[in-house]
Amino acid sequence: MGRSVQQITPNVSLIASEETWIEGLAIQQLKKTSELAGMQQVAGMPDLHPGRGYPIGAAFFTTGQIYPALVGNDIGCGMSLWQTSMKTSKVHLDKLVKKFIHVECPLDESWHDYVAERKQAKQIANNQFDHALGTIGGGNHFAEFQSIDKIYDKTTITELGLDKRSLQLLVHSGSRGLGQSILADHVSRFNHAGLTHSDKAFEAYLTRHDEALRWAELNRELIALRFLDAIRTKGTCVLDINHNLMSPKTLAGVEGWLHRKGATPSDRGCVMIPGSRGDYSYLVKPKNTTEPHLSLCSLAHGAGRKWKRGECQGRLSHKYKRDDLYRTELGSRVICGNKELLYDEAPQAYKKCETVIADMEDAGLIDVVARFKPVLTFKTNGDCSG
Repeated sequence: MGRSVQQITPNVSLIASEETWIEGLAIQQLKKTSELAGMQQVAGMPDLHPGRGYPIGAAFFTTGQIYPALVGNDIGCGMSLWQTSMKTSKVHLDKLVKKFIHVECPLDESWHDYVAERKQAKQIANNQFDHALGTIGGGNHFAEFQSIDKIYDKTTITELGLDKRSLQLLVHSGSRGLGQSILADHVSRFNHAGLTHSDKAFEAYLTRHDEALRWAELNRELIALRFLDAIRTKGTCVLDINHNLMSPKTLAGVEGWLHRKGATPSDRGCVMIPGSRGDYSYLVKPKNTTEPHLSLCSLAHGAGRKWKRGECQGRLSHKYKRDDLYRTELGSRVICGNKELLYDEAPQAYKKCETVIADMEDAGLIDVVARFKPVLTFKTNGDCSG
């Protein structure tokens, strides 16, 4: 591997150059997590940042135990990329902005038959959180229309069926309240302790976890479809990858469990690494590595936070008026009806995505396929009554 791999301890690695800023607390959390029973290896990604007790932007390999708290409450959070049938040359931004009044409200009756059909196909049981299917949620979740700005690997672009003339749609969301309820149930019974194979709750958690993955995938599908419907166009799903999950994995002949918390799998083909709403996103192709234990077959899942939530408005409000944040330096537009979220998710609160990409390139983990430019980012419109 290249120079962008730091060996923090014998079982803790960090995929980042020494020039890449990583908050000290995130490194501390990475080290602390490596001390858990059964923990074999921990890998931090270049978008590593502190979480509530456990770092975000990391992967964890255990034997004999699983740790639901390491996956967190948004089981199945991930990215899906859709290519629309609309040409970028036909996009009129002012008109586009006005078309998303109802896209975060619960799906109306016209969707019910389709949802029931897809739930049956994906073996998802009815649950109390189904009303949230097709909704993005808060935090860093989004739906973003993009254009392909630059192509580096024409062969892969052709293989994926991507067309530079077409408008793209990137969706970032997860399992909403369903994932939250699964973690809350585990914590109420076991606190943050792990589960061994002999625990009755071990298989029960995995069953619920896997269903939450499928629910999250369906959620992103429905989000994409209603955004396409809002602009009266069609679309095709190019890829869909979860980055909050656990899965069985064999590394160096050792069978165990790979937990990912904000870490994109590098063993699922091409993936999207999104920037902030005012930055480029990148389509990348993972490379085979001779040292998979150092990266734990994982990549960054985005640009990575630079500032804590709740601090952003204080840092930015003296320099930017609220209206300034609805347009970005790249010429794209933002829909966000929540003032706090508008500041918390400002591009300034995130690292530059190109530095995250450069670290993974230097580490020999990826080849960049294409760069995508934001056109319109939807966070929330704050109103379901219109």
